[in-house]
Amino acid sequence: MSKVLDNGVLRDMTEAELAQLEIDRQAYEAQIAEEQAAAALRASALAKLAALGLTEAEIQALVG
Repeated sequence: MSKVLDNGVLRDMTEAELAQLEIDRQAYEAQIAEEQAAAALRASALAKLAALGLTEAEIQALVG
């Protein structure tokens, strides 16, 4: 069982705390996956613009 420091006392986490910890962990992992997917899509889009022959300045003018 996981431990938590509660007002200077180390104790076992309750079932509710463990359940919330798992919910928070899953939400964090989903957020990281979304951010990585967005970064991959952006990199792909920038590479495609460059493959079309646009310069860095032109790409920056389009996407900011």
